[in-house]
Amino acid sequence: MPKLESRLDLSSAVTSQISTTSSVLINQETDDGNQQSEDFGTGAQARTHKLWPEIDKICTEQLYQARQGVGDSGNGWQLFADEGEMKMYRREEEVDGMVIDPLKSCHVVKGVTAREMCHYFFDPAYRNDWETTLEDVQIVDNVAPDTLVFLQTYKRIWPASQRDALFWSHMRKITDNLDHDAHDVWVVCNHSNQNEEYPPANQGKCVRIYLTVILVCQTYLTPGKDSKTATRDDLTCKITYCSTVNPGGWAPATVLRAIYKKEYPKFLKRFTGYVLDQCKNKPIMY
Repeated sequence: MPKLESRLDLSSAVTSQISTTSSVLINQETDDGNQQSEDFGTGAQARTHKLWPEIDKICTEQLYQARQGVGDSGNGWQLFADEGEMKMYRREEEVDGMVIDPLKSCHVVKGVTAREMCHYFFDPAYRNDWETTLEDVQIVDNVAPDTLVFLQTYKRIWPASQRDALFWSHMRKITDNLDHDAHDVWVVCNHSNQNEEYPPANQGKCVRIYLTVILVCQTYLTPGKDSKTATRDDLTCKITYCSTVNPGGWAPATVLRAIYKKEYPKFLKRFTGYVLDQCKNKPIMY
């Protein structure tokens, strides 16, 4: 059933493009306290790790790209979903005949901060609450509280091949002051890595997915308010989400593009709705 398998493989790949952080932190207790240290989000504890040069470079590059407007310099972005504050764009690209379209989403939500949005995206303790496609996850390298390396295995959709992804994930506070009106800016960046010490790709039942993702969130406060006086009614979070994924196998471009056009908006609405629900009765976290 080649057509069915291609469609199911693509559905798994698109879901994996969406699902880029872990669901369960195995054999390790996680809570909000891990994110309260003064150097969380600075990379201070990760700087001595061998992956740090790559992490720092990729995060910087991805943040720069995320900040570029979708109409700048005729860069080929095409609007494919427009639902009020949420707009989604694609840029058609292929490598060796394989579709790897970069996707970019812009959204605005009320009542949460940039840090809260990134916290729930990065922290594996919450992943299963809003993502059901994961079968298993291993933390193959606990680099620092703000930097982890994951091996994620996704549920198989018969008869398609099962997928997995190995990537580092880094949460960072941005302090370059380029977003002048924002109260603060936080990002989560995920990028595939195949260090020789990590489990190799395509060994056994799984086909490896390769991904690069960044979630950029900016907090805006009602004029006249600050972090001490603001309530949740004074919070606005601007979200930019960019991703590029190699699904690990060839499939028809029309099928892949039809799937992500349907699934991508559903993901962003589901995730942001989950964060809003989690935060509504909790103290504000900046």
